[in-house]
Amino acid sequence: MRDPLALRHGRDHEQPSHWGSAAVPGAPERAPTYDRENRFFQEDFDELRDIGYLSIAVPEELGGAGASLAEVCQLQRRLAYYAGPSALAVNMHLYWTGVAADLWRAGDTSLQWLLEEAVDGEVFAAGHAETGNDIPVLLSTTRAEPADGGYRFTGRKAFGSLGPAWTQLGIHGLDTSDPEHPRVVHAFAPRDSAGLSTVETWDDVLGMRATRSDDTVLDGVFVPEERIARVVDAGFPGIDAFVLGIFVWALLPFGNIYFAIAHRMFDLTVERLEKKTSIAMSRDMRHHPGVQHDVAAMALELEAVEPHLDRIAADWSRGVDHGAVWPVKIFAAKSHAVEASWRVVDRALDVAGGFGIFPGSGLERLFRDARLGRIHPANRYVTHEVLGKALLGVDLADERRWG
Repeated sequence: MRDPLALRHGRDHEQPSHWGSAAVPGAPERAPTYDRENRFFQEDFDELRDIGYLSIAVPEELGGAGASLAEVCQLQRRLAYYAGPSALAVNMHLYWTGVAADLWRAGDTSLQWLLEEAVDGEVFAAGHAETGNDIPVLLSTTRAEPADGGYRFTGRKAFGSLGPAWTQLGIHGLDTSDPEHPRVVHAFAPRDSAGLSTVETWDDVLGMRATRSDDTVLDGVFVPEERIARVVDAGFPGIDAFVLGIFVWALLPFGNIYFAIAHRMFDLTVERLEKKTSIAMSRDMRHHPGVQHDVAAMALELEAVEPHLDRIAADWSRGVDHGAVWPVKIFAAKSHAVEASWRVVDRALDVAGGFGIFPGSGLERLFRDARLGRIHPANRYVTHEVLGKALLGVDLADERRWG
């Protein structure tokens, strides 16, 4: 395949041991401005779209770059090293194309239309987050009511990244027309659908500001049958290839994005230690034993995360059969990445000292962006529930959940 981040430079695809800004469109200079001005990463988005980045996961036969999950994770990691919010927002589009591509390669062409439309310029976003629902995708506070030729959706979706740019929103809702057998309906709604509106809620949030993750209101939005992706059982019994693919293509790139942010903060902190001095020391702070210990501790965290993320993404891309253990593998990799990355970022600020809290340091912004990884689905409560029950043989589908 060709690396879209390198197309304009005429280079063939390669995986460097580190990430260079020359391969990232505008991101190093623009990211601080987007954060400071609390605005969408429009210029980055336009460049990424122009070089074909939005179709990297689309099979080559359908006009894309044919990137596997493992390759997309590497590219997202490279982009996030300089512009975490840009990578995070565009991932909401990439994971739909990734899910559809995996199904297509497995012989399921039900979402071929999505791949073709992505190549033609459609931008997909994720409408899964909801207030009052701690298990997104598997359950929903949005109503999906059967209607002639499709379903009508009524509810409110939060964290709609790519707010100003998306043209199609992937949504899900709960169909309770049969109370004994509730079903989750997955669908795609065009932005101009009657009853669909966006509410600007993304106002100077803690981090990831450039994603412009505004709310979306669905007021009886009708989605025709041909745009209904799946109708599955509610809860964990509804995890089929489509739903599992959502978790894989969302969570593993998320882990890589937050890992890259932590690595960036680590690198900036270490680079500046040579110039950091103390009146009580005859040499720079690289020679302080506490600093040496903390730098080593951060490196140990990062060294463990990278191969974990790479192994799980590679296993999925190669078709390794982990069977029912796949959710454990996916949730664990994302959790390990964001928790360890947060420890790195938090410790890096200790090492940087007071200078790190000022916007001019570049660290304050990375610190804020990194903190969102721990609340980004799947959060630690759901992760520990899934892993604990799965490993103890407790039925995840038990309606009592606890007790």
